[in-house]
Amino acid sequence: MAKEGTTRRSKDDIRKKKKDPNAPKRSLSAYMFFASENRETVRTENPGIAFGQIGRILGERWRALSVEEKEPYEAKAANDKKRYESQKAQYAATKADAYEE
Repeated sequence: MAKEGTTRRSKDDIRKKKKDPNAPKRSLSAYMFFASENRETVRTENPGIAFGQIGRILGERWRALSVEEKEPYEAKAANDKKRYESQKAQYAATKADAYEE
């Protein structure tokens, strides 16, 4: 039973909005750059390993890296963030232009 003063939301209210396929893709984190470069190495070192175990091993290796070893991945993440921010601004401008028309 709903509390007084509240209303129940219908399924239509709860449904998520569809994501625009033209929207820019989010930027990747430094860890994701590290994982994409090292995933195949982990698979070859551990044949037959489960998907979750690969992530666990990659996480352990990431935590074991020193700050200097993480720098290249941090730089890639910073560049990707700049790319995303510029594409997002461009997308927002084109979307605003289309809305005005």
